[in-house]
Amino acid sequence: MEVINALGRRKTSVARVYVQPGKGQIIVNQRELKDYFPSEILQTTVKQALSAVKQDANYDVTVNVDGGGSKGQAEAIRLAIARALVSINNENRPALKKEGLMTRDSRMVERKKAGRRKARRRFQFSKR
Repeated sequence: MEVINALGRRKTSVARVYVQPGKGQIIVNQRELKDYFPSEILQTTVKQALSAVKQDANYDVTVNVDGGGSKGQAEAIRLAIARALVSINNENRPALKKEGLMTRDSRMVERKKAGRRKARRRFQFSKR
């Protein structure tokens, strides 16, 4: 089987994932998963799609991720892996959809508006 690639986005993070049969190794930006994401929670987030279809040790994953923070990057990788697993085998789709891993989370930071302190917060009103 050849290498399957997929794209995942979250906030301002973009992850390109390359999945191929292997021993379950995950490389993120030329570093091991444990080195790139020291937090156990983020490591679990990245592996969530593989765990949902019980393919943890069957695929090697190589990731190029850019932009955003660590949580946004982890969730972008999760979406990309889920999309790659569906393109490998369409029978994975119901299990991933049930876990909510096939949906792109479109929430972004609202931009700052003119005349405001932040996006919605106004400057403090002074009566006198």
